[in-house]
Amino acid sequence: MLKRLLFLLTIIIFVVLAVRLWTHYRADGDVRDDLEQIPKRKVAIVFGAGVFNNLPSPVLYDRILAGAELYKAGKVSKLLMSGDNRLLGYNEPEVMRRTALQMGIPDADIALDYAGRSTYETCYRAHDIFDLREAILVTQRFHLDRAMMICEQFGIDAVGFVADRRPYRGMWFNHLREALATIKAIWEVFITRPLPVMGEKIKI
Repeated sequence: MLKRLLFLLTIIIFVVLAVRLWTHYRADGDVRDDLEQIPKRKVAIVFGAGVFNNLPSPVLYDRILAGAELYKAGKVSKLLMSGDNRLLGYNEPEVMRRTALQMGIPDADIALDYAGRSTYETCYRAHDIFDLREAILVTQRFHLDRAMMICEQFGIDAVGFVADRRPYRGMWFNHLREALATIKAIWEVFITRPLPVMGEKIKI
């Protein structure tokens, strides 16, 4: 029994690592951490993350900051802030909007997606609700591989802009979570294709 469990664990670890390597090398050529190397696109998608006491987590703050950098450098003219708003009193997009305004981004150039509850749903809705066919994806490096794989499978020509601006606590957990989330994303994108919250089309 112990040998079987060890064999099963080895297979699981191998599959997870193989998937992570596949998504990494698939996205690597389109990921940039140098602002000057980013091509111009109309829209940058800024992915949501944790909000605490109506303030962005360090991870989320840096994503917003990176989006603001793109805007101020003239790389994009619009920012799509996508996050979770399913719980009363928890509103990622609104916190993202308020933070972007404090960074000097005009309100007219900020679009909000209140139903971006996951990376999958953000990418799905970016294509089907916001009618995007190309975009710059703004998030940390550990998350970009999955985000780019999903968006590209939904027909969005994606370029990744790395939002890492500092060391983050608990990175071992982020990498573990990302490995499992990548397996889930592949299952959803290539097999089940679950329908997210939909609605009227919104033109950015």
